[in-house]
Amino acid sequence: MRKILTLCLVLLIIGGLPITAKAAGSSSKEPVVHTVLFWSSGCPYCTQVITNILPPLQEKYNSRLRILLIELVDLNDIDKLYDLGTALGLSKEQVSVPFLLIDHMALVGADEIKARLSNLIDAYLSVGGMAYPDMALLSEMLPKGVAFTSFDAKSALTTQTTAGTNTTGMSLAWGVMVIMGIAVILAIAFILRAFQGKPLRKVKGWLDYAIPVLALIGLVASIYLTYVEITHTRALCGPVGDCNTVQSSPYAKLFGILPIGLLGGLGYVAILITWLWQRFRSDSLSKIAGPAMFGMALFGTLFSVYLTYLELFVIHAVCIWCLASAVTITGLMLLNLPALTQWLAISEDEE
Repeated sequence: MRKILTLCLVLLIIGGLPITAKAAGSSSKEPVVHTVLFWSSGCPYCTQVITNILPPLQEKYNSRLRILLIELVDLNDIDKLYDLGTALGLSKEQVSVPFLLIDHMALVGADEIKARLSNLIDAYLSVGGMAYPDMALLSEMLPKGVAFTSFDAKSALTTQTTAGTNTTGMSLAWGVMVIMGIAVILAIAFILRAFQGKPLRKVKGWLDYAIPVLALIGLVASIYLTYVEITHTRALCGPVGDCNTVQSSPYAKLFGILPIGLLGGLGYVAILITWLWQRFRSDSLSKIAGPAMFGMALFGTLFSVYLTYLELFVIHAVCIWCLASAVTITGLMLLNLPALTQWLAISEDEE
């Protein structure tokens, strides 16, 4: 009897060894690397990352890689991303989408994500994986995230449309930049002629009324952009450009405080008031109203050249409202150029 009990005990122990080993094997967790990608709709580089760069990595690492996608829907989300970048030691100019966070390291832009992400994943897997960084700001945003493995890219992204609108917007921005450059050169040429006593003819009739009409058009665009900036709503861009990327950039505010749209609106209001003063008053101020309007429009045109340069070479996105304002202020500069040349051509005795 004792032999039988001993034999049963040995068999039980031997039979239990595979079960025990199997349970131990299943309880050991494989290393997992957690990353977070911040993106926005209409961003072509975000589309490139989500559709071209991340899928091969997800397929390669499978369950060892977890990517959480967080869409920046409004300007409040953008501000949180800026704050997150500040916590990581980045300036506002260094923060843009796509923005991928792995540990306490930020990869900004499609090129940097493509070049560095795979090596970082390998490095973190070799040390046992990496969880989401312990940051209060990130913890607030994580609930909005969507797992990359369950993300429906086809319905959420419009790659071809975005690429087309971005290309069209860039081409249009280049055209506006050329127009503004030619207008400034013409203004300089006619000013030099005015110093020689050869002014342009005074603007009369419907051209004179075109000044307040253009100022009102520019004012409407400026009010809308200011509304978008203050209320943190998404801008209506139409089929050209990506207004929301431009509005969410750090260049949308002067000195980080004054919205560019509000600055433009104040300029258009000043031009309207000056035109009305010239139209209904006959004092000494009304005589310099034309040159004053030209000066304001010239400043606006040069500032628009700078903003368009930023859109083309720094932000890599175009705002159709900004381009409309640029064309409007350039037209106002040209319409007030004759008044300036006549004022410059007046001799000292006549003055």
